This record gives sequence, C-alpha cells and structure tokens, in this order.
Amino acid sequence: MASASLLSLGHRFSSEVHLTRRSRLPANSRERAPLRFPSFPLLKRTAACIGNRAFPSAKSSSSEEITDRVDVRLGSEGCCSSEGGMKKLKSAVAAVFILIQMSFPLANWNPWLLSPAGAVLYSPDTKVPRTGELALRKSIPANSNMKAIQDTLEDISYLLRIPQRKPYGTMEGNVKKALKIAVDEKESILGSLPPELKEKGATLYTSLVDGKGGLRNLIEFIKEKDADKISVGLSSSLDRLAELELLQAPGLPFLLPEQYVTYPRLTGRGIVELTIEKGDGSTFSPAAGGEARNLATIQVVLDGYSAPLTAGNFAKLVTDGAYDGVKLKCTNQAVLSDNELEEKGYSVPLEIKPSGQFEPLYKTMLSVQDGELPVLPLSVYGAVAMAHSAVTEEYSSPYQFFFYLYDKRSAGLGGLSFDEGQFSVFGYTTMGRDVLAQIKNGDIIRSAKLVQGQDRLIMRNEN
Repeated sequence: MASASLLSLGHRFSSEVHLTRRSRLPANSRERAPLRFPSFPLLKRTAACIGNRAFPSAKSSSSEEITDRVDVRLGSEGCCSSEGGMKKLKSAVAAVFILIQMSFPLANWNPWLLSPAGAVLYSPDTKVPRTGELALRKSIPANSNMKAIQDTLEDISYLLRIPQRKPYGTMEGNVKKALKIAVDEKESILGSLPPELKEKGATLYTSLVDGKGGLRNLIEFIKEKDADKISVGLSSSLDRLAELELLQAPGLPFLLPEQYVTYPRLTGRGIVELTIEKGDGSTFSPAAGGEARNLATIQVVLDGYSAPLTAGNFAKLVTDGAYDGVKLKCTNQAVLSDNELEEKGYSVPLEIKPSGQFEPLYKTMLSVQDGELPVLPLSVYGAVAMAHSAVTEEYSSPYQFFFYLYDKRSAGLGGLSFDEGQFSVFGYTTMGRDVLAQIKNGDIIRSAKLVQGQDRLIMRNEN
C-alpha cells in the first residue's frame, strides 16, 4: 500500500522518496564536469602580461621597470611595450578567445549569460510568494484598482528584506501611490461591491485609508524609519485590503469548460480544520506556554478562485467524512494522506492557473524553465496539493492529498521547487504549520471539517 501511495504522486518514488522528478540530488549538490580550456602559449603569455599590468609589485616600481618585465614575458611579441600596447593587448585577448570558441566549442556553456530557459529557476531575484497568506492574497480576482494598490504595497515586503540601509524613501513613495489610487478611485472600488455588501465594504475602505494600521498610519511609520512598525502596519493594511477584495469577488470570474460543469466545485474560499492525533501515543510539542497534547489542529484555506474543481472535490470529501480516521505517512518533503480511499472522490484533471492568466489550464503542467509560474505556487511551506493519479499525470488522484514541506536548500536559486508547476495546488496551511514537522508515519486525521465556505461549495449535478 505504501509503494502504491508513493507511485500515485506521479514521480515513481524510490525508497528514499523525493518529490523531484528531474534528479534525486538537490540543485546545489549536483556534480558538474570541470570546464577544460586548451593550452596556448600566447594565451599564457597574454595572461602573464595582464597579471603584471593589473597587479604590479607592492614595492614602488617605475613604468620602465614594469615594461621591462612585460617585455621579458612576451619576447618578440612585445604587445605591451609600445605606446599602443594596451590596444594590441585587447585585440590579442579577443582573438585568442574567438580562436578557442571556434576550435574547441564548449557545448551548452555560455560564460556570460544564463539561458532564458534557466532564468526563473536560477535567478535569485525571482519574486514568488514566500507564505501561503501572500499567495492567497495575490490569487483574489478583485477590482483592478485594488490589485494596483496591492501590488504597490506587496513590493514593500521585498524592500523590507534589504539588510542594513533600507530604501525608506521608496517605501514612502509606494504607500503614497497606493493611497492616491484608493482616494481617487473610491467610487470605482466601492461601486464594484454587491449591494448587500456595500455597507461592510465602506467600513473596510475607511479603515484601510484612515484607520489605525491603515495607509496614512503606515506613512508615519516609514517616516520614523522603524522597520518593525512598518512590518506590522503593512500586514494590517494588506489584511484589510484582502478582506475588501474578497467582498468584490463573490464567485468565479470565468466559466468552467463544458466537460467539467457537472463536477463538484468551490466558487471562492473555504476553510478546513483537521485534527491530527498521534498514532503511537506520544504528544505534540507544546505551543508557547501550553501543555503537551496528543491532538493538534491544522487549518487550511482552500482557494476555489484558482483551482475550483480540485478544491471542490477536496471540500466534498471533507464534508462526506472521507478523511476521518485516515492515516498519514511522511517523506522528507511531504506529509501524505494514506492511499485507502479508492472508491471516494472524482477523477479531477490536473488544474493549474498560470500567473497573469484569466482561468486555469487543465491536464497541462507548466514549463517553469520558460517563465511560466502558477498563481498558487508549490514552493511554500505548508502548500496543500493533490497527488498525481496512479494512471496518468494529466489527472490528479481522486482522494490522496499532501502537505508540501518546502525546503529552500533543495530548491533552485530563485527559491522555486523543482516540482513547481507539476501538481494541482489548491490551498495553504495558515494555522498549525509548526505541527507539520512533528507528524510521523502512522499519525491519524482524527477529523476533518469544512468550517467555512459551505455556501461556495456546489455539489455534482447528475442531470
């Protein structure tokens, strides 16, 4: 049963169990063959000449002495001894490298540029959400003005990571820009709310602009150059912004493909609480000031905006009690539900919404190397996704899900998992992330409940 469960992840796990399909070695541990250059006397002599020009003796030397040393190394060439020596030197170096490339091409190696195919995985500047909360905020299909405010504020999160001298001026400019949009586009922002939610939306809007922890308050924190206050104020502003955005998104902004309209679907957000019990009678580590206990709670936010079929199928299984009493198993990269619900759930196609796209793709993995990134990235600790079908990777398992234990040490330099864009991610752990690392083989899901979002869950229509 264990081996079948692991195979259903679609990566043909070995006994060591890795989620990565490209290699069982982390990126930073793969060995590369050393690059070998051909040996040319002229190149050696030119290098020697450059060495003497760039790094003369620590003792004071006259220009004549330096020239003499160079002439000795170059012999009859004397490329650095004449008045136009440096120009000749540059020409010689260029000629040597051209000769090397023509005579001894280095396959698939470019010493100056990263190929576009590897730019995303290996770029340290790749901006991907680092928390589930951030990924969930970015996935809300809200008013364009609200998204402009959000993008401007989210940039401050990256600016706060800069050590030592932080760009407070840029941060202040960002908040002022967001505030201007909020004030100038107030009518458009509130006008996009459903009539029954306008009053609640107006209260949230006022709190966002003028309330404690709102945008005006955030500008004051930035002027004080207090990074801790800025971080708290930014979090408060973004939370209110997300609440207001959710009011603007009462349902799916796109139509499902005709072949899937009868499937269960979640047309918004839902929250599932899972109670985990230690299977061997031991206890979970106590929270700060708490007591050791053999039960722990994990809260998962489901995102039907980006994965309506996958989130809907999972929510239905939860409401049916399908996961109550199911055992968990662990690898060094995931916590998986046991593979024992063969008669439960629906065969849901792989469902991934690319960033910048209006609707999800089905039965299609993303090419991260070519710059395709999902709205709901796997590269977040506590991401929740469906395993692959045991039959084909174009479909997700009808029932088996896993918590992804993202580890930056096993990711590319851009912070992306090498499994990014390969699985249907449908939510994130927002409470109890510390519990995930404590789960062991044989621990049990004592209960799973859909505590929020029942009104967004549309069951399968057999007609």
